[in-house]
Amino acid sequence: MLRRILLPAILGILAFGFWVSPDFKEIAAGVAIFLFGMFFLEDGFRQFTGGLLEKLLAKTTNSLFKSISFGVVTTTVMQSSSLVSVITISFLSAGLIGLAAGIGIIFGANLGTTTGAWLIAGLGLKVKISSYAMPMLAFAIILVFQKSKNLKGIGYVLAGLGLLFLGIHHMKVGFEAFRETIDLTQFALTGYLGLFVFTLVGMAATVVMQSSHATLVLIITALSVGQISYENALALAIGANIGTTITAIIGSLSANHMGKRLAGAHLIFNLVTGAIAIALMSQIIWLVDLLAIQLGIASDDYTLKLAVFHTVFNTIGVVVMAPFVQPLVRFLENFMPAPTPKLIEPKYLNDSIIEFPETLVTSVRKEILYLYDNALEIIAHGLSLHRHIIHSDQDLAAYIENDKEVMELDIDALYSVRVKSLYSKIIEFVSRAQSEVDPEYANMVYDLRSAAQNVVHSLKGIKHLRKNVSTYIISDNEEIRREYNDYRLKIATVLRTIHQLREGAEDVDIFDLDELKNDALEDNSMNNGTLDNLIRSGKITAPMATSVMNDNAYMEDVVRLLADSGRILFGEKGLAELDAQEMLRLDEDELKALSKEEKENQKAAPSV
Repeated sequence: MLRRILLPAILGILAFGFWVSPDFKEIAAGVAIFLFGMFFLEDGFRQFTGGLLEKLLAKTTNSLFKSISFGVVTTTVMQSSSLVSVITISFLSAGLIGLAAGIGIIFGANLGTTTGAWLIAGLGLKVKISSYAMPMLAFAIILVFQKSKNLKGIGYVLAGLGLLFLGIHHMKVGFEAFRETIDLTQFALTGYLGLFVFTLVGMAATVVMQSSHATLVLIITALSVGQISYENALALAIGANIGTTITAIIGSLSANHMGKRLAGAHLIFNLVTGAIAIALMSQIIWLVDLLAIQLGIASDDYTLKLAVFHTVFNTIGVVVMAPFVQPLVRFLENFMPAPTPKLIEPKYLNDSIIEFPETLVTSVRKEILYLYDNALEIIAHGLSLHRHIIHSDQDLAAYIENDKEVMELDIDALYSVRVKSLYSKIIEFVSRAQSEVDPEYANMVYDLRSAAQNVVHSLKGIKHLRKNVSTYIISDNEEIRREYNDYRLKIATVLRTIHQLREGAEDVDIFDLDELKNDALEDNSMNNGTLDNLIRSGKITAPMATSVMNDNAYMEDVVRLLADSGRILFGEKGLAELDAQEMLRLDEDELKALSKEEKENQKAAPSV
């Protein structure tokens, strides 16, 4: 009911504003373009999941110090803490960084923005990022239409940045009239009342002009002509620091709950920093005067002393807040909980496609791939593995050997939300469709249904494996840890091979899946005698051995089910090719027989 009222009300306000004021049109257009930029930027970053960007972020934000440094450097280069905040929200929404790393970047961005104050006070310069918007959009449109995933991702990122710059530009143009009406002399006050009033004025000016740098220009100009006192100028700088969070808040409107949490962290940090600066104003002024002497700044050079103040109070804020990053993360997670997940619904199935058999087969295949994508999260996280690692070209064996992270996961809840309902609707649809199409297409759809069944049944094996995997991959017993890492590696290798088939990698074909099944069946501790040796030598306990024997069977089932699904989904290019593949494909009995024959030949071969 509220939505039905709210939407017409918003549309009515917009229409009235457009009619009354041309400046309002400019502002509204700026906000809309800005939000479109957020969407493009987030989509662009998602294109690089598992690639160079994620590796770079992982290395540069894996500690609080590195995250802060990343924020300082990027803000210094871009000369816009607001833009860095928006980009960080995009990183977070795309799952490229965690909330703690994002908060660290925000802390660093507040330090980095002080370089702008130094440039304005010392040189009177500021890079106008809006001038780069048009070239970025021109290059972006070319790259977006390329087939390469990386080029397409770069195109989306450039489009997002270009639209962000363009949006901020239009908002500033729309608010230009307000800038001319701000007369700081009418607010001249002294004492704590002056501090509070000028802080509010600084906040308002920054919200209106969408730039703390623009506010600093006003402050420095007012200082240079004696319009305001030095103390009032410092309060304005505090207000500008708080007001700059509005851009991040606007940016978070199009982000998910993680982006909104980061915008909240930004606001909390700037409010706390501002409160500390106001409460300790006398002490900070004394420290600024002391530093000014050390830096050779004249006692009456208030513009440069303002830059020193800007740096000092932001540094104090980082020092005070840094120890509370994890409590802040917990607070934001409780205050802004993740939305209750909705049941996943079919994306490609509808009754109309039943009349077109070829379209039917294609749509069912796409739907089962969608089911697989949803199940993949549970499979990977159930083994405490990241999907981007599986899909990357990183050495899986080396990564798994060094990985001791156990992921939190509620398999039953995720299965109910992301898989169960979707699977049941696929089965129901396919059962109806099979009776209404020609036998050849009915058989293809039936095979696809088998792929869906295999994917779902593999989740049961993952559920059984998860408990012992989570226990033993962090065990001090290297032997049992090696056994369970081997299970993780075998399943992850199948998942990577399926991904490579899906991406059309030239050096992979469906027969690789048969080899992986054979490897799972033959090359394990139960069949090669390793388990017996471990038991006899006392390197693992009897309960551990029992777990290995039970879980080995689950691992074999998961590998077999996933490999068969991959063969069905990516091995069928048409009926003729399907027949050829079926004739050439090795079944499990042949694989076992071939493996035994190879072993016997090796035993019979004379030793050199």
